[in-house]
Amino acid sequence: MRIVVTNCNTTREMTEEIVRGARAAAGPGTTVTGLTPKWGPESAEGWLDSYLSAAAVLDVLRTYQGPPYDAVVLAGFGEHGREGVRELVDVPVVDITEAAAHLACLLGRRYGVVTTLERSRGQIEDSLETAGVGRNCAAVVGTGLGVLDLGDDERTEAAFLAAAERARAAGAEVLVLGCAGMTGMRRAVGEKLGLPVVDGVAAAVRLAESLVALGLTTSRAGSYAKPLPKRRMWGPPSAG
Repeated sequence: MRIVVTNCNTTREMTEEIVRGARAAAGPGTTVTGLTPKWGPESAEGWLDSYLSAAAVLDVLRTYQGPPYDAVVLAGFGEHGREGVRELVDVPVVDITEAAAHLACLLGRRYGVVTTLERSRGQIEDSLETAGVGRNCAAVVGTGLGVLDLGDDERTEAAFLAAAERARAAGAEVLVLGCAGMTGMRRAVGEKLGLPVVDGVAAAVRLAESLVALGLTTSRAGSYAKPLPKRRMWGPPSAG
């Protein structure tokens, strides 16, 4: 089984970190390939970045020329684009936001999301609402760290733990890592908090594997029907 994992930004180091987390979660026989958009923001933080990265992710999947893949994991927490990707490709598409929230709902009545900057809260809340799991979210709490600040493990863990306490105080019984760049933190912070912690990248990989194993993929009966045939311009004419 081959799973393609798309980063939502152009930072290759983050793609590599996400792929490491995805491979650690994947079962035997699963190959993980990471894709980095050719253009877009270096980190996705805000509405403008999110819409830009959505188009860039669609473009990198549209122009993909590697080995055939069985599923796509979208590694952008709260970012736009998942519905478009489901129209575009013919394999299961699992978004880390949805995956983490759905698994969290199996572990407790209410969950909390700990993310990067507070400005991302609105996007995440909208994404969870669209996925049908917004009502179970006790709080979305920012750490105050930008996506590109997550490389400092000690600082990130301290900020996460402080934000997690705020989520717990709001009623969270389960915590969700609210950024793909946080992948790998689950065990360290979970032991210190005494709460289940769901890593969206790991959750999405395992759910993608399950869908493929069950022979299930996106329904074409309605919302995710194949795009209507028409001429579409992808960037300047010289770009093809």
